Amino acid sequence: MPSLLADAKNLLADLVARYSSRVDYLAIRLEEAEGTDIFLRGDKIETLTEGISIGGQVRACYKGGWGFASFNQLSTLAERVEEATSAARMIGDEETLLAPIDPVQAICKLALTGTDPRQISLKSKKELCDRYTSILKSASSSITTTSIRYSDTSQRIILATSEGTMIEQSWVDMEMRFAATARNGETVQTGRETTGSRKAYEDLTNLDEQVKSAALRGVDALSLPPVKGNTYTVVIDPILSGLFVHEAFGHLSEADMAYENPDLLEVMTLGRRFGPKELQIFDGAAPAGHRGSYLYDDEGTPATTTQLIKDGILVGRLHSRETAGKLEEAPTGNARCLNYHYPPLVRMTNTWIERGKTPVQDLFTGIKEGVYARNWLGGMTNGEMFTFSAAEAWMIRDGKIAEPVRDVTLSGNVFSTLADIEAIGDDFYWDESGGCGKGGQNGLPVGCGGPSLRIKNVIVGGDAE
Repeated sequence: MPSLLADAKNLLADLVARYSSRVDYLAIRLEEAEGTDIFLRGDKIETLTEGISIGGQVRACYKGGWGFASFNQLSTLAERVEEATSAARMIGDEETLLAPIDPVQAICKLALTGTDPRQISLKSKKELCDRYTSILKSASSSITTTSIRYSDTSQRIILATSEGTMIEQSWVDMEMRFAATARNGETVQTGRETTGSRKAYEDLTNLDEQVKSAALRGVDALSLPPVKGNTYTVVIDPILSGLFVHEAFGHLSEADMAYENPDLLEVMTLGRRFGPKELQIFDGAAPAGHRGSYLYDDEGTPATTTQLIKDGILVGRLHSRETAGKLEEAPTGNARCLNYHYPPLVRMTNTWIERGKTPVQDLFTGIKEGVYARNWLGGMTNGEMFTFSAAEAWMIRDGKIAEPVRDVTLSGNVFSTLADIEAIGDDFYWDESGGCGKGGQNGLPVGCGGPSLRIKNVIVGGDAE
């Protein structure tokens, strides 16, 4: 479709030139997307769709006021530009503060390393889901319900701005989710697993052992005793570390959260110590090959790697151009939107804790009674408070992994928990299962990573003593 793209670029350039004198900033983002969505509950097909969408959005800023309009008919683009610029002029009454970036003219594609899912038939994708359903159901006679979700999305974006940026960017994202619920009388347990890729369809086709493991976790948990609720020293695996750094700390690092909340901005003061000297936390889209990776964000800012915590001290935060301008800091390339229906927000990309130096086996040394937790079932955060559910857990007794337990939830205050990190393991794992939600934009692909961690004073839920 090179001629269509060329025509679209010419149209965007003409409209930007025509209206840019009316506002301080104007951006038009055109998007073409196609994808597949399959959802099976047991043998019942809940969703089986393939779709193509073309649409776009217009953002205009005048004296600090923003106008926004989205569209799915290219023929109405001029009217939407008129709407967005008029809205910005109507509400703007302050000063437009956008951190400067260099204009870019680029065509970039995040290349796949294997098969593009668009080359695979819907029938074959459904058969893959059927195969995984059979694996879940055959794991045990105690399995009562199963679910499988498959999705892939290919997006191609053109971004034109009044500052001279014209970027064409494209990528493909894939995700699968598995769940199996087991029942024994009144006891019900669920095993879940999620995986994703921006590399190859083959990454989703060889998951038999992973799928079976998810089902067996639910089955095995039926016969396990619940953990005794208490405050423990815990050791968490890299997957839980990645979830923790994303959910509990990463969102607090998004500068729009801090800018709109003076109390949080005071807490998140650069230069404040939050953890031990060994603690290093990063976020960035620049590392290639992860689900949060790209070359330019949805404002045309180049992808970066931002260190958030260095040697235990807060040294950075994540920015759009506006939050960077208002806080007089550098833009970090973290303005992202799920699709053309939504304006870009400050969002995480790939967030990780750097590996440490403590051998993993030494993380357990000296713990008289504690909990070892692996993988995740779910979780929630409320400001600086968090609660996560572990998929698997064992008691730690006298420095050794002991009996398995179930119903393990880990709760606490993120700032206290960071300060209570006692050791950082020398292992590391990237978890590509993340779909992040914020501001109604749910399911934005992200990556999370980390090493195993040893943390004291963690509230572990379960049966009370």
